[in-house]
Amino acid sequence: MTTRRTRARRAALAATAAAVMTATALGAQGAGASPVPDPTPLTDAQAGALAQRITHDLGDRTAGAYYDAAARKLVVNVVDAKTAAAVRAAGAEPRTVARSAQRLAAAERTLDARARIPGTAWSVDPRTDKVVVKADSTVRGAGLARLNETVASLGDAATLVRVPGAFRPTLAGGDAIYASRARCSLGFNVTRNGQPHFLTAGHCGNISSTWSDRQGGAAIGRVVKSVFPGSDYALVQYTANIAHPSAVDLYNGGQQTITAAAEATVGQRVQRSGSTTRVHGGQVTGLNATVNYAEGTVRGLIDTTVCAEPGDSGGALFAGSSALGITSGGSGNCSSGGETFFQPVTTALRAVGAQLP
Repeated sequence: MTTRRTRARRAALAATAAAVMTATALGAQGAGASPVPDPTPLTDAQAGALAQRITHDLGDRTAGAYYDAAARKLVVNVVDAKTAAAVRAAGAEPRTVARSAQRLAAAERTLDARARIPGTAWSVDPRTDKVVVKADSTVRGAGLARLNETVASLGDAATLVRVPGAFRPTLAGGDAIYASRARCSLGFNVTRNGQPHFLTAGHCGNISSTWSDRQGGAAIGRVVKSVFPGSDYALVQYTANIAHPSAVDLYNGGQQTITAAAEATVGQRVQRSGSTTRVHGGQVTGLNATVNYAEGTVRGLIDTTVCAEPGDSGGALFAGSSALGITSGGSGNCSSGGETFFQPVTTALRAVGAQLP
């Protein structure tokens, strides 16, 4: 009798344990099967604004971000689960990568210390989670050997790409502006202390203290501040009573109204207006790029697939009604293609204390 009761109790306990285990398993399965909602579809402008917020909030806990135009989402690189959760909660798609922001920044510091060779450029490509180093056709011999050695020392954190042509400021936005020895392009009309000014490239501002809106014409503005190399921007104050709308010339009889300055985002579709090649489009491929021109090193630039030619310098990079950059330089042309670097307009505005009208 006692044996039967013992066996009965054991059977009951076993059944209870099985039931608990089954319920737990079902509960875990149910929790795991609950789908995590995809991020809300974003425009490239919305993605750019979100990228700025996430970067501000999470800092170097992230390792870059880019806009996936096909999926209409912002992808943010992370190296840990906690940051991934914060990124998803903010409305972006986290992607776990091998290299942290700190490791990529260390690779860029190594390049800056050991490979600042004219004709080279580099920036972090968040889509490959690497520093992409570019060398134009002028990098040869001992310089190329040093560059190869430096890139190799960085292991899988960097990759070297050869590009045709030569990196150069595109000396020759929008409408043409003239000095006695050069033609450039106007970037964006701005105001400082309530007075009208415009932004153009610093390598243009260094050439002449005054600029005209027609070749051989009277000056319409004088240079207030010009920085190149290091950065590439100049502020010119209007000295003539001339219309200065907050708009970019589209060279088709129309204009694109500019309402705000914004930060560029990797993957974003953009347009450039310049007085030589007019309007061309492309995509942002890198941010905070370092470019080693023959005239000196410029840092903090936007790297793009947009083409440009001499005379386009200073012209406007924009996306819709947002001002993004000022044409600095690059390689290639608008017949065979090329890449162009831009001074971020937000950096220039802060440096000169100006605002869009």
